[in-house]
Amino acid sequence: MEIKQLYTSCLSEAAYFIASDGEAAIIDPLRDVDTYIAMAAERGVKIKYIFETHFHADFVSGHIDLSKKTGAPIVYGPRTEASFPIHMATDGEEFMVGKLKIKAIHTPGHTLESTCYLLDDEAGEPYCIFTGDTLFVGDVGRPDLFSGNMTKEELAAMMYNTLQNKIKPLNDNIIVYPAHGPGSSCGKNLGPDTFSTIGAQKATNYALQDMTEEAFVKAVTTGLNAPPSYFPVNARINKEGYESLDDVYEKGLQPLTIPEFKEKVAAGAWILDTRNETVFTEGFVPESISIGLNGRFAEWAGTLLPFTQPLVLVTEAGKEKESITRLARVGIDNVQGYLEGGYEAWRDAGEPIDLIIDIEADEFAMDFPHDNLLEVIDVRKPAEFEAAHVKGAVNIPLDTLMDPLNVAMIDDGNNLYVHCAGGYRSVIAASLLKRHGYHNLRNVLGGFAKIKGEKTIPVVLPDKVSI
Repeated sequence: MEIKQLYTSCLSEAAYFIASDGEAAIIDPLRDVDTYIAMAAERGVKIKYIFETHFHADFVSGHIDLSKKTGAPIVYGPRTEASFPIHMATDGEEFMVGKLKIKAIHTPGHTLESTCYLLDDEAGEPYCIFTGDTLFVGDVGRPDLFSGNMTKEELAAMMYNTLQNKIKPLNDNIIVYPAHGPGSSCGKNLGPDTFSTIGAQKATNYALQDMTEEAFVKAVTTGLNAPPSYFPVNARINKEGYESLDDVYEKGLQPLTIPEFKEKVAAGAWILDTRNETVFTEGFVPESISIGLNGRFAEWAGTLLPFTQPLVLVTEAGKEKESITRLARVGIDNVQGYLEGGYEAWRDAGEPIDLIIDIEADEFAMDFPHDNLLEVIDVRKPAEFEAAHVKGAVNIPLDTLMDPLNVAMIDDGNNLYVHCAGGYRSVIAASLLKRHGYHNLRNVLGGFAKIKGEKTIPVVLPDKVSI
């Protein structure tokens, strides 16, 4: 028996590879499915089933491509309505993978079709459960993402019954393998681990404590931040189908000469630069949007880039395919090529370049008391801002910066100091502000983590100002 968690940090997503006695199953695959096919080939096993726990909202699953390439059926739980062939499991239906038994357990609440898969080991003992977005470490799936005509309160009530009647009765020693870990927006506050046990979750997860249905519904529906804007799009794509990733590669992996690159941009393509943010600020093709592969790339790309918008890429050498793959994971398929030779080729050809001024927090501290035109732009989330921020700072969260109306309050005559928590988001923000016509920018290196250590910068905490 082999059970392997395949965790993708930038999406906080876990897929699973299961193998026994010449057969394999994949649970919640990512869109780049060749990884699973290669794993099966290396082990000499045949992929027999593709199990989906629900229609994912935060990434495009590889279920359709993987089924086409392997012939394995796609298994969803009860109440699933899809635009492609599936096997809709009944509640309690069992599937054999080699000597392993996998039982579908319908667990509505996060979505109507949400289903967990309980695995019995080769000795016939319950060993682990793949919980999708029903149960996380320290949390449960939010009930407000993809619920059709149902309210979040109605789905939360379903979740209560699911947890009480189907999850809590399971043996304490059963391993919990969820679909997401820390950082995911599919729950309110996931714990730091990517797996646990039923017993540990009964002891520590607020949602598994004894409470009334009314109290539970209030607990899981209170304090929900707005989900990333691309979630409904991804949920629809997973339900209706998508273009083959092979076709996306064929279209996007086209090296473009500088004249060809310019022609694409003149026709309306946006420039996406996926290099590290510390490299981007030193020089870039004008009008480029920076989203570095080294951070939560797919999540920010899905949040900030229109899905129908043609793109051309500027990447680090050898990172062209990775950039396209990670865009495709959130359904962004309209890449029309990449700049051959990257930024260096553009610069060396004498083409115009742009840059963003980086400053250290101590330099910001020296400027702060003396610059009458200084304006601090904090692009963190509202909750981060409320917890602590620079006195007088304007909070414009990064996910709002594509809308010109949300940046109209900024005075372009001021000296703009842009920061986030650590430096990744502020460079994205600075690139967007450049596109909006704001050029008098300074990016504060290290973000608020460094700023709060400077004693001369007043920081607003709840109920007080600290200097």
